[in-house]
Amino acid sequence: MSAPLDPESIPKELKDGVVASVIGAFSMAARLLLSTEKQTWGWAFRRVGAASIAAVLANYALADYIASSSLRTAAVGGLAYASPEALDAMLRAIKARAEREVEKVSKPKPNGKTKRKRK
Repeated sequence: MSAPLDPESIPKELKDGVVASVIGAFSMAARLLLSTEKQTWGWAFRRVGAASIAAVLANYALADYIASSSLRTAAVGGLAYASPEALDAMLRAIKARAEREVEKVSKPKPNGKTKRKRK
């Protein structure tokens, strides 16, 4: 028979990630339970999964900025609760940046040269 798993042998980063994921899932579950709109189970599962992922990423990102673990936990829970809006804003910013880069590259240059500005 193998020895039981020692909680002290689990890396701190892994513990923090699991705790943040659970907090994110519970935050989104609370939001869905408080909602009056009817949603499918698949839609709810995707939202809970996205909130969990956002909470883990936020926890790792905030670890260097917020020293207090209780304050970091509150920030992670708040972000997980608002994760659909936060993820939508992030995707809009990435899409706008990509469109600007494509626009820069796709502008045709006459004769392959750029015009100099005269003083």
